[in-house]
Amino acid sequence: MSSPTGPASGLPVRMPRPRQPGRHRRPEPLAAPEGAPALVLAVPGTPGSATRGLAEEVVSIARSELPGLDARIGYLDGDDAEFPTLQAVLTHAAEVRTARYEQAKAAGLDVKQPDGPVAVVVPLLAGPDNSLLRQVRQAVMESRIAAELTDVLGPHPLLAEALHVRLSEAGLARADRARLFTVATAADGIILASVGGDEAVQAAGITGMLLAARLAVPVMAAALDQDGSIADVAEQLRASGSQQLALAPYLIGPEIDPGLIEEAAKEVGCAASEALGPYPAIGKLALAKYTSALGIAPQQPQGAPVR
Repeated sequence: MSSPTGPASGLPVRMPRPRQPGRHRRPEPLAAPEGAPALVLAVPGTPGSATRGLAEEVVSIARSELPGLDARIGYLDGDDAEFPTLQAVLTHAAEVRTARYEQAKAAGLDVKQPDGPVAVVVPLLAGPDNSLLRQVRQAVMESRIAAELTDVLGPHPLLAEALHVRLSEAGLARADRARLFTVATAADGIILASVGGDEAVQAAGITGMLLAARLAVPVMAAALDQDGSIADVAEQLRASGSQQLALAPYLIGPEIDPGLIEEAAKEVGCAASEALGPYPAIGKLALAKYTSALGIAPQQPQGAPVR
């Protein structure tokens, strides 16, 4: 029989397990704060079923990392029917926030009038592309909604990891340098293909250095949207001793016609891996941009160690 102060004598007492001290302590679970702004993924390119599937998978990853997250998708070239434009998504997010506040007031709840940004807009871009970023900024301004715009997702070690995985999936790189097997088609020089001109090439070059450390082969960035850039870099790699090249798109996917990647690879006589697509790191990086903008990021996502 139990007493008011606990179990009767002789019965085991379950004590709360103390939290593990030190840096290996399990982090406290994080959830989106009540009334937090929406995360709005700004998706470039011509919308289609493949683009929508990719974007939905990215926001699904972000939601799984932050329970309670209000994540939405806005298309730069949407039609407001099947593919809502970024302006329409921001307007709707503002309307929903206002409606919730008015419902709470009508119910007699003591709630504070919402303030601060309605949304945090995260461009679905691996690197800077001034033309596309101008479209995003223009859409935010035209919506007349208070929204915060983050930077693009890269450069970041997780993007180097994603590039490595895509190359290994195409048989162009070892999945793990520690494993003692050979890949007959493994490239000994990588062209990292970006879009966005010189600024994008410079940013891609930072991730390229991280990729080179993972693969132990030279990696050089080039611009898909500049005539001759891919060919020039291919010539430089071959002049330095690389014989078997591979083209790795430093792109999420929707921002460019996939046919351009195939044409560029054919032009320089090499194979190409797939674009980054909905690799899990993309969703995690999008969420990191959102939480950093709000000051609630517990920790930036870390890249996997070089093997």
